[in-house]
Amino acid sequence: MPVFTERMPAGFPGNISRQADAQVEPTVAASAIAFGGPVQLDAAGKIVAATVGAKGVYGFLARPFPFQARALADNALGGGGIEAGQVGDVMRSGYMSVKMSAAETSTPVKGTPVKVVFTATGSFVVGDIAMSQGVAVPGCIFMGAPDASGNVEIAFNI
Repeated sequence: MPVFTERMPAGFPGNISRQADAQVEPTVAASAIAFGGPVQLDAAGKIVAATVGAKGVYGFLARPFPFQARALADNALGGGGIEAGQVGDVMRSGYMSVKMSAAETSTPVKGTPVKVVFTATGSFVVGDIAMSQGVAVPGCIFMGAPDASGNVEIAFNI
């Protein structure tokens, strides 16, 4: 029986944490995207990993359940994503667990704006979710501090 001495885990990247509040839509992926990652629409209306701040974040890739993994490596708890041509669920509004950048040294509190890194800086890479680097995502806030694995709950377009 597991014992949580400090706090329960905040979930897994891409896990919708409050399902009753979520608005999710299916969309075809134009490239590989990790669960919980911010996405944008390309010119054809397909989702791609968010890499350009000017286009804005369309949503976050939700982890479906159940899910048939593409490879054994994707069976790891908290891992995986979708590849080009697959249909993915994009959370357009709601609460989700995402992976905070390992380079982030600041600890967010409830209400802190979520930022996405669009220009690699120091240890931050493009696509990282952070608090101190990147471009703020309109309508997206942290709901508290990350757990020991770096997973943190966010609210998007609430």
